[in-house]
Amino acid sequence: MLRTNHSFLSFTEELYNNPAHKEAISLKHYAKGDLLLKQDGRSTQVFIVKEGIAKCFFTEENAKEYIVEFLSEGEIIGEIEVIKNNNCLCSVEAITPLAAYTIKYPFFKHLMETNLCLNRLLLEEMAQRIIYTSTRASTQQLYTIEFGLKKILELQARQGLTLSKDDLAAYMGVTIRSLNRALKNINTECPE
Repeated sequence: MLRTNHSFLSFTEELYNNPAHKEAISLKHYAKGDLLLKQDGRSTQVFIVKEGIAKCFFTEENAKEYIVEFLSEGEIIGEIEVIKNNNCLCSVEAITPLAAYTIKYPFFKHLMETNLCLNRLLLEEMAQRIIYTSTRASTQQLYTIEFGLKKILELQARQGLTLSKDDLAAYMGVTIRSLNRALKNINTECPE
């Protein structure tokens, strides 16, 4: 549920601490609610989360959100847009105060062409995303909303994260009404 990548964070911190890269990489701070990327917008930088949590989400034509991921330490944001030279695929919003390293596109492109370590990290990240997305999709298709909700609530408790009902519903791909029904069913099964 909360994605992290400590290898990517270590790699980025080494880049940041190298005086030769001071013009290309910086550390920026974002307040809760700040957008790092806006769906269909253009970006000029890649982000690597140093600390805090962001949600990555699509806004559909009917204005409903679908949360793809919750991103934390070491997760990279905006790399797909650089690789494909596209507008932003989705929006990314800080849901807690957030610090992120920002890498300007030209430097990131240069690294993709010359740095095998970055390429290995990107391939591993893409593979992890495919595995995670496939597992999550199959769970959502094969099990009840209540089953998925119980798992999310357990993860949320373990990670010390509190999500709004809107974010829970958007993450599960269900309506608030369905989420409330599932919460009621869970509370009926497991009275406090």
